[in-house]
Amino acid sequence: MQQSSSHQIAHVLIEALPYIQQFKDKTVVIKFGGNAMVDDALQHSFARDIVLMKLVGINPIVVHGGGPQIGEVLNKIGKSTEFVDGMRVTDSETMDVVEMVLGGLVNKHIVNLINQHGGKAVGLTGKDGNFIHARKINIQKVGEDIKASEIIDLGHVGEVSSIDPSVVDMLGHSDFIPVIAPIGVGEDGRSYNINADLVAGKVAEVLKAEKLLLLTNTAGILDKQGELLTGLTISDIDNLIEDGTIAGGMIPKTRCATDALKGGVSSVHIIDGRVNHAVLLELFTDQGVGTLLLRRQI
Repeated sequence: MQQSSSHQIAHVLIEALPYIQQFKDKTVVIKFGGNAMVDDALQHSFARDIVLMKLVGINPIVVHGGGPQIGEVLNKIGKSTEFVDGMRVTDSETMDVVEMVLGGLVNKHIVNLINQHGGKAVGLTGKDGNFIHARKINIQKVGEDIKASEIIDLGHVGEVSSIDPSVVDMLGHSDFIPVIAPIGVGEDGRSYNINADLVAGKVAEVLKAEKLLLLTNTAGILDKQGELLTGLTISDIDNLIEDGTIAGGMIPKTRCATDALKGGVSSVHIIDGRVNHAVLLELFTDQGVGTLLLRRQI
């Protein structure tokens, strides 16, 4: 039994070796969210994965969300929340809470976790080094009568207009691990809350990352029979959206993935963040734990 266990360990290490060699000195952007952010065991599993990546010569960059944590604090202070098309309407008071939770509580918690496991993490928002430039988003709602359409002001909700990667690039190519909260700055100097998937995708594009990993609460992209799909191309994604296989909240996530591929990222992985050590399993094993997306078929 002892010999069998030793052989199994040796097999795992040998299987990981070519991937470690392939990704050495490469940048990998990981969007941390979902169950992995709220389950204590999964948080520590994720932190150990990130530290190991850095130790074997990969440059991990973490971008995190924090919607549930923001909602929890807003509830505590009695602040009501309205959502439009899945986006939180964010007035100035709500934005103060968003900055406190994302840039403070959540960001520093992740930094501390990584540091506890032997890493050297540094927490950032888009304000640091002025590296995430944002523009305001408004939603146009069109009624049955075109004259009834209206522009809905979401407040401090934005999208990425540009990224200056110098601060993150400098940290990532040193001993440090950047941990980024998705808050950008507009030309008006105001703070804007940005979807974490979008920030991760744009950071990966600008840095020409080898990989973008998006942690989710599903096994990946599933077909209509519930089976996992992988090895998908941009055209495959377009077809799956058109026929309704990809729907709901998975649409913006896959659009973010295809935009990253078009922007120069080598591959995108939508992986199951509910699995212990999901990041390492996807990076360093033949099987993986999610859906692999590529620019073109190999």
